Amino acid sequence: MADKLISFYQTIKPPRNLPAGIQVLFPQKDKQVQELVKSFFTKYFDDDRPRSLLLGINPGRHGAGITGVNFTAPKQLKECCGIDHSLKLSSELSAEFIYDMIGEYGGVNNFYQDWFIGAVCPLGFVKNEKNINYYDDKKLQEAVTPFIIECINKQVAMGFSTERCLCIGGEKNFKFLSGLNNEYKWFGEIVPLPHPRFILQYRRKQKDQYIHQYLSAMKCE
Repeated sequence: MADKLISFYQTIKPPRNLPAGIQVLFPQKDKQVQELVKSFFTKYFDDDRPRSLLLGINPGRHGAGITGVNFTAPKQLKECCGIDHSLKLSSELSAEFIYDMIGEYGGVNNFYQDWFIGAVCPLGFVKNEKNINYYDDKKLQEAVTPFIIECINKQVAMGFSTERCLCIGGEKNFKFLSGLNNEYKWFGEIVPLPHPRFILQYRRKQKDQYIHQYLSAMKCE
């Protein structure tokens, strides 16, 4: 599985014809990011276990936009995953929640042998120096839909379990992915989950409840 994932991210080509003012977030073009992604996948995915998919929206500037690893900021990549690097040890809310959840799951080794965290759109976008989700702009969504379909096709073909897919990110991401799934029949079931940033920004006092919601969706409770 590691070789397939490394090849996928090293050969990914950004979608073209984006609307004016929107830039693609493409950390994989950086040599250091390529090495970090390779180290991460080699450490945690170098086997043929049939993992299930957790799909977020698209990478943001402070997590995968820096490290190339979904929902993993530099701090978590080094301190939780044991992947050494020279990046500034910054963090972000989404990564903090995800790695708290992974800790409750049983740690990174247990989690990553069962799950892969990807994204509906594996590259992110920036407008006016701020993150923008693929669905926030109608023209952007139209422009990247063929790219999204191609990327999900490639990931499903790697051998991930397709019985159930967990969809991180709220109603809009779930609705879009479900609409494509109705057409392409990738997954038997798609289960929506709230976005980690929303949880820690607006529902921090209920964090443990949301972690249990994630674990329940993974059939751990």
